[in-house]
Amino acid sequence: MGKPRVGETAPEFSGESDGGKISLADYRGRKNVVLYFYPGDFTLVCTKEACGFRDIYEDLKGADTEVIGVSTDSNDSHKKFVAEYKLPFPLLSDKDKKIATAYGATNLISDLLGRVSRITYVIDKNGKIAAMLKSELSATKHVQGVKDALAKLS
Repeated sequence: MGKPRVGETAPEFSGESDGGKISLADYRGRKNVVLYFYPGDFTLVCTKEACGFRDIYEDLKGADTEVIGVSTDSNDSHKKFVAEYKLPFPLLSDKDKKIATAYGATNLISDLLGRVSRITYVIDKNGKIAAMLKSELSATKHVQGVKDALAKLS
């Protein structure tokens, strides 16, 4: 299964966060969703990316947008990561990589490391993919790319 493309309907997903179950259907018709996959809690680029989304979260919320982070880390790890960096959005544990596979956020190297690839999707209120950002080593490209994509939706 390849990566979903811009303009296509986003694959449905549901997963567990430390606050309970979350699914894409919860937001359809109500909010845009920034769904970002990242290799791991407390790693350098991932922390920078999470904090970047945290720092623009109020603007995103004001634009009817929710941020959801996804990695293979446990909900216990996510809970510590959220607390340490005061992240105002949920993180999903995708241990079996079901969500990551549906969104093409896996590759040979990430699979060998038991991680997911860094990739971000902006999904509009109708459930269509409005933007896709991929840059393994630049958190800034993901955060800025989300801002640019959402500006086009409003």
